[in-house]
Amino acid sequence: MSQQEILTRAKQGDPQAIAFLINQALTTIGVKARVSIQKNNLHLLLESSQLPDRQACIRVVHQGMQRLNASSIDFVNIYGRRLGHTIPEWTEVIELYRPSIYHPAGVGTIWWQSENTNSSQKSLEPTLPSLFQQVELNAPEIVKTNSEFGKSEEKNVDFSPVNLKGSVRKINSRSRKKKIFSSSDTSWQFLPQKNQALWLLVSTIGIALIPVSNLVFNSNNYKLPEIISNISLPQQKLQSSSSTVEVSQSAVSTVDTPQIVQTQNQLNLSEVSEFVLSSIKSPINPDTRITIKAVGDIIPGTNYPKNKLHPKKQELFASVKPLLQDADIVFGNFESTLTSYPRSGKKMGSGRVFAFRTPPNYRYLLKDAGFDVLSVANNHSFDFLKQGFEDTIANIQNAGMQAVGKKGKEGIVYRQVKGINIAFIAFSNYSYHNSMLDLESAKKLVREADENADIIVISVHAGAEGTRALRIKNKTEYFFGENRGNKILFSHTLIDEGADLILAHGPHVPRAMEVYQGKLIAYSLGNFMGYRTLSSKAQLGYSLVLEVDINPRGDFVSGKILPVHLNSKGIPYPDKYGRSIKLIRQLTKKDFPKTILEIDGEGKLKVKG
Repeated sequence: MSQQEILTRAKQGDPQAIAFLINQALTTIGVKARVSIQKNNLHLLLESSQLPDRQACIRVVHQGMQRLNASSIDFVNIYGRRLGHTIPEWTEVIELYRPSIYHPAGVGTIWWQSENTNSSQKSLEPTLPSLFQQVELNAPEIVKTNSEFGKSEEKNVDFSPVNLKGSVRKINSRSRKKKIFSSSDTSWQFLPQKNQALWLLVSTIGIALIPVSNLVFNSNNYKLPEIISNISLPQQKLQSSSSTVEVSQSAVSTVDTPQIVQTQNQLNLSEVSEFVLSSIKSPINPDTRITIKAVGDIIPGTNYPKNKLHPKKQELFASVKPLLQDADIVFGNFESTLTSYPRSGKKMGSGRVFAFRTPPNYRYLLKDAGFDVLSVANNHSFDFLKQGFEDTIANIQNAGMQAVGKKGKEGIVYRQVKGINIAFIAFSNYSYHNSMLDLESAKKLVREADENADIIVISVHAGAEGTRALRIKNKTEYFFGENRGNKILFSHTLIDEGADLILAHGPHVPRAMEVYQGKLIAYSLGNFMGYRTLSSKAQLGYSLVLEVDINPRGDFVSGKILPVHLNSKGIPYPDKYGRSIKLIRQLTKKDFPKTILEIDGEGKLKVKG
C-alpha cells in the first residue's frame, strides 16, 4: 500500500492507518503503542522500558492528529505506563474541534487541569477500552497490511509521519517567535495555580488538550488496575517481530468534561497560534540543552613548500584537549588542506601568499582532539586546487568527522543530537564556496536547511585581518583590496531568515559578540592553532574555546569564553590571565553597546535581566 493510500485512509479515520502513523512517529522516542477505537474516541496505550515522556508523546500525537484532521475522531485518549506495569502513570485527553456554531473557523479551547484536583471539582476519571492489540515497530519502514487494508502486501515506505519543520518560522520569519511548551516559560506565567482551570481561545489550531497529569490512582477512586489487567497481552507478544497493525473495537466509557473557567488574561491570538504550532513541532523536551563548543582557525602545521611539521604532533592539542570535552558538538575552522597532492594553485614568494598542506594522517589528530564538524570554506581550502579540496573533505569524513564547505544545498551538513536535527552551512567571501556576498542565495540555503533541521548553525570565514581589524562595523570590509563582506548585515539577514547561531572567523583576532533576535553571533573566534604558520603576536595570540548552550529552538541560553593563548610557535594553551575574555568584553561594549548580551569577568555569557 502506498504512502498516499495510508494517508487517505488515516484521514478517513481508518484506525489501522492512524495506528501505523502514530507508531512510526513514536519510534523516534522509543515508545510503542497499543491502539483501540470506539466510535469517535481513539485510545492509545503507550509503553516503553522507561515511563514514556508525557510532553514528547503528547506533542507527537497532537501534531499528527492536527495534520490528519480525521473527521471521525473527536477525542484522543492517551495513557502512559512502563512495560510490565498495570496502571498508567499519566493520562491525557485531546479533544479535536471542527467548525461549529460554537467554534467558528475551527477555533477551539484548551483546558488545563491542575495536578491537585479538589474533590468538589468535576472528576476527570479516565477509562480504558477492554482490549488493545499490540503494534510492533521492529521494522517500521515495512508496511504489512491485513484484511482491513486489503490483501497482505509489503512495501518500503519512507513515511515521516509529520513534518512541520519551518512552519513556525514561515508564519513570521522575521519575528522568529518559535516556542516549545515549557511550564517554566515566562510567556506562560498566566497558567493557573492549583485547583484552577484555564480557558484559552486558540485561532487556527482547533484542538482542546485536557492533561490529567500526576493523578493518584487508587482502588477507591479508579478501577484502572482491573481494566488494565484485562487488556494486557502476554509478555512474549510484546517482543514479537511482526509489524502488522491490528486494532480492536471495544466499548469505552466516556470522559467527563471539565468545568470551564474563563480567566481575565487577554492574548494576541496570532502569537498564541504560533506558540501552539511551535509547541507541537518537535517531540523534544523544551528543557533540553545542546552544548556546542567552537574555535577559530586551525593549522596544525604544513609540509609545503618546506617541512614545518611538529616532531611530536600529539603535543599540539594536548594542553587544550580538556577544554574541548563535555560538548554535544565541537566545531572548528580547518584552515589548511589534508592532502598529498603535489601542486599548488598559488604563486609563492611574495611574502603575502601562503599555501598550507597538512599530511592526511593528521585527521586522526583532529578527531582525537574532539572535533565533530570542521569548516573547509576559507581562503586556504583550494590551496591545492580542487583535488586538494576534495581530499580534505574525504579525509575528514573518513576519520568520523563532518566537513562543511561544499557549495550549494548538497554542502549543508546535518547532525542529530538528543533527537534534535542540527544543520551546518559554511560561507566565505569567495564564489567557489557559498558566498556571503550573495545574500539571496544564502537565504535560500537557510530556507532549505530549515525544512530539514530544528537548529541552523552558520560558519562564515570573512572580514579584514590582523590587529587593525579588531573592531567590527555595519559596513563592507576590505583586505588588500579584496571584498571581505559585511558580517553584521550577513549575520542579521540569515538570522531573520531562520539561522540560529553564527560562528565567524577569518580576522585572526577575537572580535565582539552580540545576541540578535535571541541568537548568538560570535564575529570572530580568532586563531586556535597555527603551528609555525600563523603569527601569535599581540591580539593575534588571544584565543578561546566558545561554549554555547542553546535550546531546541536554537535560542541562546548561556555560554562561556574559555580563554586560550597561543605561544610563539602557534600552539594553544589555557590562559590563566583570561586575556581573550577581557578583550571580547571591551569590544562587545564598544561595538554593541545596546546588546542584551552580558559577559562577566570570568567569561560567562548570559542575557541581561
